[in-house]
This record gives sequence, structure tokens and C-alpha cells, in this order.
Amino acid sequence: MNARPQLKSLALDRLRDQFAAEGLPRYRADQVAAWIYQRGVEDPRGMTDLSHELRAHLQGSWALRALEVERVDYSSDGTAKAALRTHDDLLVEAVWIPEEDRTTLCVSTQIGCAMACSFCATGSMGFARNLTSAEIVDQVCRMREVVGSGRTPSNVVFMGMGEPLLNLDAVVEAVRLLIDPKAFGLAPRRVTVSTVGVVPRIGALLERVPINLAISLHATTDEVRSRLVPLNRRYPLEALLGALRGLDSVTRRRPVFFEYTLIAGVNDSVEDARRLPALLAGIPSKVNLIPMNPHPDSPYAPPEAAVIDDFLAALAGRGLTVTLRRSRGPDIQAACGQLALRTRAASAA
Repeated sequence: MNARPQLKSLALDRLRDQFAAEGLPRYRADQVAAWIYQRGVEDPRGMTDLSHELRAHLQGSWALRALEVERVDYSSDGTAKAALRTHDDLLVEAVWIPEEDRTTLCVSTQIGCAMACSFCATGSMGFARNLTSAEIVDQVCRMREVVGSGRTPSNVVFMGMGEPLLNLDAVVEAVRLLIDPKAFGLAPRRVTVSTVGVVPRIGALLERVPINLAISLHATTDEVRSRLVPLNRRYPLEALLGALRGLDSVTRRRPVFFEYTLIAGVNDSVEDARRLPALLAGIPSKVNLIPMNPHPDSPYAPPEAAVIDDFLAALAGRGLTVTLRRSRGPDIQAACGQLALRTRAASAA
């Protein structure tokens, strides 16, 4: 383990306070943040506008890298998936998704996941530990290195390994760096945090950081959702959707994004499509349909194209704003629900 504290674990206001406690000018924190987050320089020796004394202090007192690249797989569609090694020798995955008008980075918040959703490969891994805020932030830094662009992604989605709301403090600290103009400088609307529905922490998340909220819904009845998402037994649909209706921060300008994984013969019926608009009534929302991405740990499969089209049309015809997510990186097990530390060779076999 690296004994030095991770500098990326502190949002900029806390880093300023820490520098002041160490007898350093507070503005030095802004200079260091600019080097790390905007210019991608993590070796203090390269921070040329800092004094030699400060550079030596950073070198000796702080760790500036929380993760190292273990391996990278590249998809035929341009997606890149990296396995990143932590200081305690564990692995976590992040996915870089380039598109014509944006570049999205999917980051993880835990190593493994305790939610055990039956269609998700990560859920089959079990849970190891939460990631630190530095390890979440460093996924952005390492993926910039992997793709060689030096650019910050235009969008960051907390949809990788783990349940973000079970690691709330670290997620909030990481988001603050992502949206700080003197750090990564992303607009809050470019950051999305997804949860399967840890109801008591949803309001706390939105109070602390002004990001997009995504809910992994995946079903229109408690019976089906409890099979797919075991947490539904604790927080059933009525409790989850009722809590969302009671949030003042959910508005038409800031709707909830509902993710709905379409699974053949499970939740893709016309009846499901008819129930969904009534379930979401009173919640400013957008629905994102995701055809199931198969993987070896799940018995499920995606519906036929015609079934997907009919489901999409039924929702749109009932006034819902709905989109269909195109799978990215399925040939390297990088698509939604597939992250489980498999390599291209292993998935091909």
C-alpha cells in the first residue's frame, strides 16, 4: 500500500484548507490542480511554475497516482476498456466510449458489487471494497493516458462496477472535482450517477451535487424487479418512485433518467410497455431502453429487434421521452452490464 495520502482524494476547497494547514498559500492548491486535472501532469518535477521547495514537498508528502493501467482491450467500434490496478493489488474497470459529438467515460465506484442484479456480470463477482475518491477520479486521468488524447471526456457516467450510493461520500468528492472549473471543469449536466434505488441516499446525493440522476428500473412489477434487482425487496417500486416524486430537485429541466434493460421473455411485453407510463406519472423523466448485453454469468438474452421496436413505439406513443441505447464494446465485454474483468481473449473463448 502507498503510505502517502492521495492528493486526488480532496476536492479543491479541502485541498486549499490542507495546504493552508501545512503553511502553504491556498492559491498553490489551484496551481497544483491545474497541472493535474487540466494539463495531465502528475510528476511534481514537471510543474514548472511551482517553487523547487513545493515540488519537493509534493513529491515527498503526497501520492499523485491512485491507479496504474494493467491492460487495455479495444473494440472494433472504437471503445476502450481498461483494467486498472489499485495500490492493494485489486482490479477495477473503466470504459472510454467515443462518439461523433461526445466522448463518454464510464467509471466504477466499487470493486465488485453487492447488489447481485441477476442480469449484470459485475453482480456475479461479489463485493470486495469501495473505491476511494482518488481511485474514482484517477480513472479519468488513466483513461486519458490510455487513449492518448490528453482530453477530458465530455461526459462522465457513474455506471461501471458497483452501486454509487453505497459509496456516497467518495462519489460526491469525485463529482466535485469533475465539475470544479479549476479542476476538470465539466458542466454538471454532463455528469450522471446511476443507482438501482438506494432510496434513503437519493435525496442526499442531489442535495450535495447538482448532477443527473439515473435509476436502474428494468421492470414494471415488483415480482419481476425483485428477481432482476434484489434490492427491490427492501425498496419496492412504490417506495422508490414515491421518493422521487417527493424531490424538489427533480424538475423538467432536471429529469430522472430511467434505465430499462430489455430482456427477452422477462420484461419486454406489450403489457410492460403499457404499465411503464403510469408508473412514471408525476416524475419528470426520460426513459433509456437498453437491450440486454449477454455474458456467461447470465441466462438472459436480448429480445428480437421487432420486439424492441414495438416496445419503443409503445412508449413513445404514450407520451414518454424515450431513447434506445446502442451497445458499445460488446466484443470486449465492455457494454452495459458486462464489466467483470474479462479480457478479449477470455470472452472469445
